[in-house]
Amino acid sequence: MNHSFSGGILFLDRDDINTDEIIPAKYLTEASREALKPYLLEDLRLDGFSPGRDLSGKSVLVSKANFGCGSSREHAPWALEVNGIRMVIAKSFARIFKQNMFNCGMMAVSLPEETMEELFRRFSGRSAVVMTDLDRSVFEFRSDTDLWKVPFTLTEFEWRMIRSGGWVNYADANY
Repeated sequence: MNHSFSGGILFLDRDDINTDEIIPAKYLTEASREALKPYLLEDLRLDGFSPGRDLSGKSVLVSKANFGCGSSREHAPWALEVNGIRMVIAKSFARIFKQNMFNCGMMAVSLPEETMEELFRRFSGRSAVVMTDLDRSVFEFRSDTDLWKVPFTLTEFEWRMIRSGGWVNYADANY
């Protein structure tokens, strides 16, 4: 299964958003990914943020440094995925969270600090979307009044996970 990596952007202007804030640990006994859906970002404390209001129509999350820190579990990417968020762009990620994203066929892209600051300055607080050109490795960020193209890079292994739709599909095709 290949995912789309384009759509409406949810900006979360904070460093160190951990996996317990992405999906609270009390829901980790749920047996299906779909059961996690109503609880995404339920415990995130961020001024002016309301998951019930702000997640609607968003398929890309943009945040700051060290996104996905904390417990190493796949539930955090799963909770994002069942809510239609298949890509996270941040200044940096916790290593295991980032790998779990790619293992699920999702994207976790790091951009330089100055690029992230400019992205927040130009598009946060507005209705913004991102289009991802995988062939050219370029993001195209848009709002009503702005357009900005930003290149990105992925490792060869990350590309393989994206093109396969995740680790299970990659392993089925290659082992």
